[in-house]
Amino acid sequence: MNVAVTGNADPKEAQAYVNYLEEKYGRKLESLDIQVDGEYADLNYKFSHVPFERIRRITGYLVGTMDHWNDAKTAEEKDRVKHSLGDTNPKAAMEQF
Repeated sequence: MNVAVTGNADPKEAQAYVNYLEEKYGRKLESLDIQVDGEYADLNYKFSHVPFERIRRITGYLVGTMDHWNDAKTAEEKDRVKHSLGDTNPKAAMEQF
């Protein structure tokens, strides 16, 4: 993590800001820029990247991937009927009525 301090701030104070932000938001900091002006401190910070995994509902289960499914559940997913609304053009949809 990169911490830059502008002004009079000791390392304990900088660490206190790091601890405060990480505890408040529940995320790890990537960088923190502390600008101290008298009694005021301006904090500019950036959090580290959080990996994102897509979760879908398939055959009644919330899953990210189907890697750990047995053969029967994989066959059930393969045989399921996928519904669509057909033409997504609203004007064409209205003409059908």
